[in-house]
Amino acid sequence: MLTSLVRRLAGEPRRFAAAVCLGLAVLCALQVLRPHSPPTRAVWVVAHDVDGGAPLTAHDVRPERLPLRLVPRGALLVRERVVGRLVAAPMRAGEPVTDVRLLEPSLLAALPEPGLVAVPIRLADGPAAAALTRAGDLVDVLGTTGDDSAPTTQVIAAKLTVLAVPARDSGQDDGGAGLVVVAATDAQAARLAGAAATTRLSLVLLRR
Repeated sequence: MLTSLVRRLAGEPRRFAAAVCLGLAVLCALQVLRPHSPPTRAVWVVAHDVDGGAPLTAHDVRPERLPLRLVPRGALLVRERVVGRLVAAPMRAGEPVTDVRLLEPSLLAALPEPGLVAVPIRLADGPAAAALTRAGDLVDVLGTTGDDSAPTTQVIAAKLTVLAVPARDSGQDDGGAGLVVVAATDAQAARLAGAAATTRLSLVLLRR
């Protein structure tokens, strides 16, 4: 039936041309009405909650395509290497991995002595203390327990070199606020990790 209709229209050039134009118009209208998928970008997101201070593994991240409007500034694309890089601060499952969440590989290369590790610590007095600290500074890390009426303060780790202040280095005051990365021995890193759960940490700047 369709074949006979086409033959009939072909015998009448004007009707055939009109039918072709009508068909093209219908196709164009359907194309316009079809909802357009928003542009996306493939980025790395965290597959589950991760703690700060640990290197990312292949099981910690997954690639995901996000609409451009949901891709945060500094998000790391799937073509960029993230496995093995140190997490600067805790992250929640599904959170896009951004540059301020990871320590740069150059930090580890900049460790002043062999056998040291890069340790992120979060300060109780937050961005105010971090704002006074710069990469290369020598600091003592203090831990304070008790309430304001009877505080007890002790040195948790002494003479540490500051490697980075992530929030200020990135120009963003977000999850990196109050975070400082220091070079420490394994023993100092263990003391810092234990103290972070029970004490309020602060810094004392030392003269080199």
